[in-house]
Amino acid sequence: MQADNPSLILQTLDARLNHEVELTLIGKSALWLGFDDVPLAYSVTQDVDTVVPAQQSEQMNDDLAFWDALTAANAELQPLGIYLTHIFEEWQIIMRREWLIHRVPITRPALTYLRLFRPATLDLILSKMMRGDDPQHMEEIRWMIDLEKISAHDLETAFASAHVPEDEEVVQAFEVAKSCVFAMAQKV
Repeated sequence: MQADNPSLILQTLDARLNHEVELTLIGKSALWLGFDDVPLAYSVTQDVDTVVPAQQSEQMNDDLAFWDALTAANAELQPLGIYLTHIFEEWQIIMRREWLIHRVPITRPALTYLRLFRPATLDLILSKMMRGDDPQHMEEIRWMIDLEKISAHDLETAFASAHVPEDEEVVQAFEVAKSCVFAMAQKV
């Protein structure tokens, strides 16, 4: 049986590492690996995206062995059309300001050097709101709200404590997404 794409990407990177590296997954790979009973469609995402906490950013930038391993893993995966693509710094993503203390460990796939986490569900929802009312992201947000029975009050609190990048398009997209996401939670 072939591994799902996120697992294959991470296992390929892990095999090329020689030291421990911590990654916080976002996007579909975080949904696929970070939850149980996930829609099978999430397993075929073509990439793994991550977010780096501010205090880890400089250390990661200086970790040349990690970047070499990542380059080699992406080259190996390129014929399959899959890769670890974006490594965002936390200020580039919409999440609660205290997102780091709420991260959830990811225990699959089995890895030697990679230590995986995902943001808490509320933070994953916020991160998906960067694309406004994009139907695919709204479907993923609806799935998370239904799965964890997230209330409108929970969302209001998350919206109030969210860090939103200073990019006019992102600010506008977030505002558009708020009403859609809030309406989803009112139906729970």
